[in-house]
Amino acid sequence: MNPFETLRFAFGGLAANKVRSALTMLGVLIGVAAVIVLLAVGNGSSQAVKDSIEKLGTNALTVSSGGGFGGSRSPGKPLTVADAKALADPASAPHIESVAPETTTSQTALYEGASHTVGQVVGTYPAYFKASNSKVAKGDYFGSDDVLGSRKVAVIGSTTATDVFGTADPVGKKMTLGGTPFTVVGVLATKGGTGFQDPDDIVVAPLPTVQNAFTGFGSIGQILVEATSADATTPAQNEITTVLMGRHGIKDPSALDFRVSSQASLLTTQADTNRTFTVLLGAVAAISLLVGGIGITNIMLVTVTERTREIGIRKAIGAPRGVILGQFLAESTLLSLIGGGLGVAAGLIGSHFTIVGIKPVIIPESVVGAFAIAVAIGLFFGGYPANRAASLRPIEALRHE
Repeated sequence: MNPFETLRFAFGGLAANKVRSALTMLGVLIGVAAVIVLLAVGNGSSQAVKDSIEKLGTNALTVSSGGGFGGSRSPGKPLTVADAKALADPASAPHIESVAPETTTSQTALYEGASHTVGQVVGTYPAYFKASNSKVAKGDYFGSDDVLGSRKVAVIGSTTATDVFGTADPVGKKMTLGGTPFTVVGVLATKGGTGFQDPDDIVVAPLPTVQNAFTGFGSIGQILVEATSADATTPAQNEITTVLMGRHGIKDPSALDFRVSSQASLLTTQADTNRTFTVLLGAVAAISLLVGGIGITNIMLVTVTERTREIGIRKAIGAPRGVILGQFLAESTLLSLIGGGLGVAAGLIGSHFTIVGIKPVIIPESVVGAFAIAVAIGLFFGGYPANRAASLRPIEALRHE
């Protein structure tokens, strides 16, 4: 029997039980599509976080309270505005260009009956905008005079502008934030979300104003530092550590009560975390493929049982073992081929939609790999039923009822 006849018989066998064959292919389809879509979601999440981090600039450093992960933790002293001013001294830190202390809270914004809870209300200095690569699309930034005068002015993100002011131009208008009126002087350009937190849902105001209205004049959350250049981030990081160790009275470098993070370290940590996340998603999706393979085995065993007499007749008239084996292997492989092909199509279509706030980014290797694994599963899981059919003795098969 030539290959074309084998394929014709295989198609005939599948067509004889259309619903059963369709359900089996559905299992393979779901498995392949799940692998493609979940890996695309993991890759999309990685890309979104990477883009978000890179938007801060390659020479941005973040100083936050709390001991390092590698050393012993110490509650120590919290970060203060005085710490930020010490870092801004060019005599102590010549590789630092600007410093922006930050305090962050969450408040409800009101405007003409519209209400919106702002995820981030940031009190800071004007240097924050350059260090965080935040550009104004409308209006302007607030200045040093606004900080010194504790003026109630704010620059808002594009999401906040839409949710609070709708289609109206926010610049020059007043909104009530946590019971305090603020005049909007600018709207930031859209950065785009990462899927977990919207960076455009933000209000940035002078630090003393936010402290006086919401957080108090105690410690601050973190300090955003801009190095003089991308190449100066390492010496700037060393200068930050030296200055803050002196101010906090720390002698042992392993007992720091603050952390200094660069964009490079954040990207490395993010890449490691996302790699684990993607592998986990791929493993979960692979289980679906395994279940689809078990379904092929189950259906082919049922098929062999139903067609035992047919197998006996064919062997009695001289059909060799290889022909019987090839026929049933062809059927199981067709199930996985068709199911895998449809799964690839479903996965590619599904990856064009935003999932849980993340825009999937397809990994070409996952498409090829998922389809190849689906075909291999058809051959592997169809091997046992096919071998069982080929091993039937003609006389026993003919006696089968």
